[in-house]
Amino acid sequence: MRIAVTGSIATDHLMTFPGRFADQFVADQMHTVSLSFLVDTLDVRRGGVGANICFGMGQLGTAPILVGAAGADFDEYRAWLDRHGVDTDSVRISEVLHTARFVCTTDSDHNQIGSFYTGAMSEARQIELKAVSDRVGGLDLVLIGADDPEAMLRHTEECKTRSIPFAADFSQQIARMSGDDIRTLLDGATYLFSNEYEKGLIESKTGWSDTEILDRVGHRVTTLGASGVRIEHAGGKRIEVGCPEEEAKVDPTGVGDAFRAGFLSGLSWDVSLERAAQVGCMVATLVIETVGTQEYTLRRAHFMDRFTKAYGHDAAADVRAHLH
Repeated sequence: MRIAVTGSIATDHLMTFPGRFADQFVADQMHTVSLSFLVDTLDVRRGGVGANICFGMGQLGTAPILVGAAGADFDEYRAWLDRHGVDTDSVRISEVLHTARFVCTTDSDHNQIGSFYTGAMSEARQIELKAVSDRVGGLDLVLIGADDPEAMLRHTEECKTRSIPFAADFSQQIARMSGDDIRTLLDGATYLFSNEYEKGLIESKTGWSDTEILDRVGHRVTTLGASGVRIEHAGGKRIEVGCPEEEAKVDPTGVGDAFRAGFLSGLSWDVSLERAAQVGCMVATLVIETVGTQEYTLRRAHFMDRFTKAYGHDAAADVRAHLH
């Protein structure tokens, strides 16, 4: 199964604040917020939604195709992704802009405040999926992740025009999107990904109820933080999957991307949606145990031992043959 992942390619600057953001806000002064947080640590890591998802899929051996835009400073990052099983030949390189930057601070409660500089990401709207499809011999699914908003709309319309199945995944971009844009991006999607907060925001901005959205997408996949994930489709049985036990809770950055990497890999292996969600939750657990979105190591024996402990021998048997 050939899966292309469109989305941001960025460098993450991750910091930790030893206190609680909530303790720093004054309720009647929220209209004039002026705060500076003295942080304890700074880690500079590779990131970006598209690259993070592809890295995880590459670790699982599913040869994802990364579609996005980066700057001339991408050479080292490209080599890293190539070495970890990602097809980067469809990444557009800007002649004038730097690769995007994400700056994020996490507090002691694992709440986050982040800023994103788009840089070369703004050129992703110039990428044609047909050229990608022709190069690899066709596409079976395109995940349309957080990216330049115009690129997200263009990729969605192209998927619809060319009858390419697609997954809608707004994540960080949902805050700036209008209801009209969100309706366009999700209508007809094979999969709609969001977390629980984004789920409510999608319904609020579109004016569509949960039932109405389920009538417009194949499956709605909602991540629930520590509670795992819920998968729904119109007229079908709800699937709920919990998370494996964590060995440590270090940094939540990139956990959602890791889930998507595992879930999409499960789709590529043609296992059940429940199994795909379990793989996603296992990969997400590995990420929360490390600092950085691409710093975890997926060792087959270790992965399968923990997967078996969490989900049982039958689930492990369905997955083991596919994990390289």
